[in-house]
Amino acid sequence: MRPLLVLLHRWFGLTAALFLFIAGATGAVISWDHELDSWLNPALYEARTQGKALPVLDLAARIEAADPRVRVTFMPMAIEPGHTFTASVSPRPDPATGKLFEPGYNQVAVDPVTGDIQGRRQWGEVSLSRENLLPFLYKLHYSMHIPEGWGIDFGVWLMGLIAIAWVIDTGIALWISFPNWGAWRRSFAIRWRSGGHKLNFDLHRSGAMWVYLLVLMLAITSVGMNLGGQVMRPLVSVFSTLSASPFDSRVPHPPEKPIEPLVSLPAVVAKAQAEARDRGWTAPAGGVFLSPEFGVWGVGFFEVGNSHGDGGLGNPWLYFDSRTGEPAGATVPGTGSAGDIFMQSMFPLHSGRIIGLPGRILLSFMGLMIAMLSVTGVLIWARKRKARVKAGAWLSRAGLSGSAG
Repeated sequence: MRPLLVLLHRWFGLTAALFLFIAGATGAVISWDHELDSWLNPALYEARTQGKALPVLDLAARIEAADPRVRVTFMPMAIEPGHTFTASVSPRPDPATGKLFEPGYNQVAVDPVTGDIQGRRQWGEVSLSRENLLPFLYKLHYSMHIPEGWGIDFGVWLMGLIAIAWVIDTGIALWISFPNWGAWRRSFAIRWRSGGHKLNFDLHRSGAMWVYLLVLMLAITSVGMNLGGQVMRPLVSVFSTLSASPFDSRVPHPPEKPIEPLVSLPAVVAKAQAEARDRGWTAPAGGVFLSPEFGVWGVGFFEVGNSHGDGGLGNPWLYFDSRTGEPAGATVPGTGSAGDIFMQSMFPLHSGRIIGLPGRILLSFMGLMIAMLSVTGVLIWARKRKARVKAGAWLSRAGLSGSAG
């Protein structure tokens, strides 16, 4: 049994090493994506004009007025002092062709005092330019920038399937690292002074054991992040009832045939604020998104600058039908069934944000650990392969000599 498990572990490691190395290295960086991106691109984050900001609804209207080809699909409801108003946009369909316009950008930064546009970019574009570096790394982390096709996001699926195999492999790694109970001390030992192959081997085996639970957590949450609807939700629903999301019962429209909202942005914000008061929430409306494909408005409640929901399970959101204004559901972190809370924990755990700044530091370290484990695993295989090739060559020469004799 053990030789088979070792073989499976080896071939998973060789197959996934490059992907896990990239995911680990980029994960260590994108834990600080906002801070690094704002440092690299001050024009996208720092307002040029000091003074009283215009109302955010006016700023969103100015974006759409400046380019009728786009609509605002996400915007903050408050602006940090000295910062730009940054909104996400998506293309509208071209009435002449029936296809989507190609504006060449999906993110806009506006001076909140003057309403002037300070910058635009295509978030996630394949580019190593200063402007696109952090979004490039972020998307590389979960999709490898593999293009979509036939309505399938192949990169997301690939990384999700690798994550499933990774979960299985963590169990295999635990089994082969503890051949018996008497070996537990050796399985945690790292021979720092030995150097060379011994140190490389210990960093791979014992290093993984020291952070085993965190590696397993990252593997499981990777499945939840990439294949939540396809794999994780159906699996969790076997053990616990899951609350339906507003998107479960809706059939998405093609992007070129969006559901045009009949309820205005101000109206849906007012509805959400009234419901939040009824629920006893004290946080202000922090952000709004529109899903034209599903016909849903979403309003999130959080303090300015806390859109990621640092600390805990994230921020609460209320959803409304974009044509009728009727409530379409809610996401309230920490409530619902055990399965609901488990699903809510996927991003907070994977990003480390569940415990705030210390968690982000820990997850940066874990990203480097995953990259290190990938490299040391390949080095172990390469050394053993070299030894096997050498032994095979020696036996071959010995056999030839014997025949000659």
